Amino acid sequence: MPQLPDDLDAVAVRTWCSLALEALGRERAEIDAINVYPIADGDTGTNLYLTLESAAAAVEAVFAAHETGATAPATADAVRAMAHGALIGARGNSGTILAQLLRGMAGVLADGGDAAHLRLALTSAADAARQAVAHPVEGTVLTVAAEAAEAARGEDPDLRTVVTAAYEGARAALARTPEQLAVLGRAGVVDAGGRGLVAVLGALVETVTGQAPVRGPRTASGNAAKAPVTMDGGSVVGLPVGGTPVEGVTEGGLPASAPVEGPLDCPEDGSAGPAFEVIYLLEARDEQVARLRTRLDALGDSLVVVGGDGLWHVHVHVDDAGAAVEAGVEAGRPYRIRITHFATESGHDVRVQAEPAQRAVVVVVPGDGLAGLCTEAGATTVIARPGEPPASGELVEAIRRAHAREVVLLPNDAALRHTAAAAAEQARTEGVRVALVPTRAAVQGIAALAVHEPDRGFDEDVVAMTAAAGATRYAELAVAERQSWTMAGICQAGDILGLIDGDVAVIGSDVPHTARTVLDRMLAAGGELVTLVLGEDVPDALADALEEHVREGHLAVDTVVYRGGHQRAPLLIGVE
Repeated sequence: MPQLPDDLDAVAVRTWCSLALEALGRERAEIDAINVYPIADGDTGTNLYLTLESAAAAVEAVFAAHETGATAPATADAVRAMAHGALIGARGNSGTILAQLLRGMAGVLADGGDAAHLRLALTSAADAARQAVAHPVEGTVLTVAAEAAEAARGEDPDLRTVVTAAYEGARAALARTPEQLAVLGRAGVVDAGGRGLVAVLGALVETVTGQAPVRGPRTASGNAAKAPVTMDGGSVVGLPVGGTPVEGVTEGGLPASAPVEGPLDCPEDGSAGPAFEVIYLLEARDEQVARLRTRLDALGDSLVVVGGDGLWHVHVHVDDAGAAVEAGVEAGRPYRIRITHFATESGHDVRVQAEPAQRAVVVVVPGDGLAGLCTEAGATTVIARPGEPPASGELVEAIRRAHAREVVLLPNDAALRHTAAAAAEQARTEGVRVALVPTRAAVQGIAALAVHEPDRGFDEDVVAMTAAAGATRYAELAVAERQSWTMAGICQAGDILGLIDGDVAVIGSDVPHTARTVLDRMLAAGGELVTLVLGEDVPDALADALEEHVREGHLAVDTVVYRGGHQRAPLLIGVE
C-alpha cells in the first residue's frame, strides 16, 4: 500500500489530479444527465472532465521534465501547473469555474500543503470563484465550494480531518441545492457543477486517506440520475464487452434534460435565453479586463472571467457573438475562440470542407504496424505510444479528420474508456453521431473492424461490431518490472507475464513458453480464430512456432499474424 501523504506535496497533487480525472470519467454521463442550469445542454460532466484532463496533463508535463532528476518537482510547480492547465483547457461555464477554484487553491498551496494551508486554500478558491462570476447564484457550485470551505474551518492540524470535513460539507451543501434554486427543485436534481466538485473533493479524500469516500447524493431524493437509454438519439441497446455497455446505453433513467414545469434554459423571468456561448483565452492587462467584464455583462449573461497575470479565460452567453469577440479584441489578444449555438450545440469552425462521408471508424492502435493495417481497412487511426496514451483532444481531432456524419470509436484499451467517452461527447456537440464501442484491447478492435459494414444501418453496424469485439478474448505478454504479487502467484523482475483479459494468468521465464501456455488456456474454452500481433523485436520464427503449436493441438482453429511495430507488449493474442 502506498505511503499516505502528510501534506499536499507534488506527488500528492499528481495523485489527486489522476483520481479526480478518473472520478469525473466515471460520473461524466450522470452529471451531464442532470445538467439543467444555467442551460439544459447536458454537457457539464463532459466540460468538467475536459478541464481537469488539461490540468492533469500539465502536472504530468512537470513530472516528465524531472524524470532525469533524483527528486520530485516542487509543490509550487505542480499546483501552478495544475491551475494553468485548467485555465487554458477550461470548457463551458462549469469548467471555467473549476479552473478558478483550482487557481484559488494553487495560490495558497504553493506556499505549503499542510492542514492550515489547505483551509486557507479552500477559502481562497471559493472566494475567487464567486468573484469571477458576474452574478453569483446560490444553489450552484459556488455554494458548494463555500460550504466546503466553511466546514473545513477549525484548528485541527490533521490534513485528513480537514479534507474529510470539506468533502462532507460539500456533500451536505449539494443535497440542499434543489431547495435554493427553483429550476433544480422542479427537475428533482442537484446542481451538476456542484456534483462535479464533490467528485473532485472525493478524489482529494482518497489521495490523503487511501480510501474512496461515500459518493455524494445525486438527486434531491438521493436516487441516482442515469443517462438516457439511447445511443446518440438512436434506439439500439448495445451488447456488453467484458461487462461494460456501449457508451450512451444504460438501464434507464433521467433524460439529459429532465421534464419540468417551465423552460430550463431561460431566466427566471421567462424571457428567452441567449443564442450563443462564446469562450476564448485572452491576453490582457487587469484594467482592460475590468472594462471587458462591464461590456460583456451588458451583452449577455452567465459571464465568468477567470485567470490573472496577463492570461484570462472568458465565458459568456450572448445573442451577438461577434460583439463578444470584438470586446475581447479591444481588451487584448483573444485566441482559441469557440462559439457554440445553443439551438444546434455545434461549435463554429469556419472553413469550407467537402461533403462529409456517411460513416467512419476511428481506432486507437498501439503501434505503427496496426495503424497501417487499420488504415488499409478504411479507419482513421490514433497511435498510442508506450507510456503516452492519447488525450481526449487527440481523439476529437481524429473524429474531425474522419469527416463523417457517423463515427464508431474503438479505444482498444480499458484505461482509455473515460477519455474516449469524453471525446465522443465533445464530438456530438459538433454535430457528429458517435458510438463508443468500449474495446479493451487491439485484437478486439481488429475483430470489430473486420465486421464493419458502412452500407448497413448505423445501429445495426454498431451492434455487430460490439458483438464481434465481445466474442474476442484477449491476452498480452509483459515483462515484470519488479517482484510483486499477482493472481498467478509471486513474480520476479524479468519474468514474462501472460495476462488474459487483463489479469495475470501465467508466469514464465521466456516468451515462447509463456505464449504457448497462454494460448492453451485460452483455447481450452474453445475458439475458431487466433490473432497474433508481434512487437517489432519479436522474430517471425516465434509466430511460425505458435502457428504450428495451434495446428497441432487445435485442428479446426485458424491463425492470422500481424506485425504491430513499436508497441508496449511483445505479443498480443486474440481468440475468437
